[in-house]
Amino acid sequence: MREGLEGPTHADTFPTRPTTTDTARPESTLEKVEPEPSMRSNEPINVSNRDQSESESSSKPRKRKRFLGLGNRSGGEGIEASAADAPVDKQKFTAVGQFKATVLNSWINVLLLAAPVGIALNYVDVDPVAVFVVNFIAIIPLAAMLSYATEEIALRTGETIGGLLNASFGNAVELIVAIIALVHDETLIVQTSLIGSMLSNLLLVLGMCFFFGGVNRLEQHFNPVVAQTAASLLALSVGCLIIPTAFDAWSDANTSKIAQLSRGTSIMMLVVYGCYLFFQLKSHTDIYNAPSQKSEKRRQKVSEGDASRGIAQIGHMSAAMAGSHQVSMQNPDDEVEEPQLSVFVAILTLCISTAFVGICAEFMVDSIDALTEEGSGISKTFVGLILLPIVGNAAEHATAVTVSIKDKMDLAIGVAVGSSMQIALLVLPLIVVLGWIMGKDDMTLDFDAFQVILLFVSVLLVNYLIADGKSHWLEGVLLMMMYLIIALAAWFYG
Repeated sequence: MREGLEGPTHADTFPTRPTTTDTARPESTLEKVEPEPSMRSNEPINVSNRDQSESESSSKPRKRKRFLGLGNRSGGEGIEASAADAPVDKQKFTAVGQFKATVLNSWINVLLLAAPVGIALNYVDVDPVAVFVVNFIAIIPLAAMLSYATEEIALRTGETIGGLLNASFGNAVELIVAIIALVHDETLIVQTSLIGSMLSNLLLVLGMCFFFGGVNRLEQHFNPVVAQTAASLLALSVGCLIIPTAFDAWSDANTSKIAQLSRGTSIMMLVVYGCYLFFQLKSHTDIYNAPSQKSEKRRQKVSEGDASRGIAQIGHMSAAMAGSHQVSMQNPDDEVEEPQLSVFVAILTLCISTAFVGICAEFMVDSIDALTEEGSGISKTFVGLILLPIVGNAAEHATAVTVSIKDKMDLAIGVAVGSSMQIALLVLPLIVVLGWIMGKDDMTLDFDAFQVILLFVSVLLVNYLIADGKSHWLEGVLLMMMYLIIALAAWFYG
């Protein structure tokens, strides 16, 4: 109390001495607002660290905005950084650089030479099996180029729209092959290729994502709500196949009633897909735009030895509580992807590769009969379930496995599971409606019971594995082994 009373009496004697009374602050606020931070900058170390961690944690979702074209490395000035980086991005795109990035970016593009050869073989009197094999090989790099162009566009659109674009244009191969086969009255090839594409995405592509993404990590995390939504839609699509198939098996209805049932069901499936798009892009965008969790990759780096695993993990947790220093060091490495193609070149590459895929797919479908009728032991069921989906899903393979290795599991799930869901709710009912328009009454949802059971078991397994929102390499092995068992059964079936 004496110090509090003596302070004002000595205020005139010592004017430069800092006081703690409330009467001195209003007089010196304008004069001491600048020296005050410099004098106190070395004291609240923990507060500054906490502010740093809060700013870094709040900037995590903004770093995801790199996919939206904002390009902000600091995470704080997104709009200003985007305006500053936009002219720089335009200047660095050169014709030579974009050609190298498109054609010379992978050794698999050497197989692009098979495209003109396959087209030329169709007009020469050669073995149809050779036409099938060459065009089969040509579609693989074309699908990879299509995937590359799609990923370049997806870098500017975010993970949600990017996954939707990757799945949509990845399914362009399946849609083209199905339409061409439908025109040639190959209904069995249409049905088996679509079922096979779903099986390939659910088992082979997703299994490879879980395996290669989980080799160097204890676990990988993804959004369980998004994955379960896609899995629920897949379960609905399986039900839409089981009902017409069971209706044909246990009723005396003629073909026209089955066709009417299939067409009505297909229209409702398209409505469900439209509702899903509205759910994903409008009403629940926050769920799909949530940033991916990447903590397990850091834990793997910290816990190198079995003996010191517990101590290392405790130290890792305490370091994370003290500040997000390790996260700020790791995330820039994961987010350094920048577009290598301009928007115009990416769209042009997408269109050209899609056109060549259509040409090669038509010649490949024309030679399927010769491949299966010359005593080779290959049935149309095996061609539709296994061979054609491998070609059609090359884009999904390249994209999904690449992003899973980079620990972007939400995008990988969106490509693999989302692609299967799109085939089930968009491509399949659309083909039925097109068959209705073309007068193809045998193009219905009445599938072979063997194929429907395979799809049901696969969807059931995937639902179990993605329910917890986590994955590891063993789950990838389970999915891939299931696919190999199905391939073995398809070889001996029919």
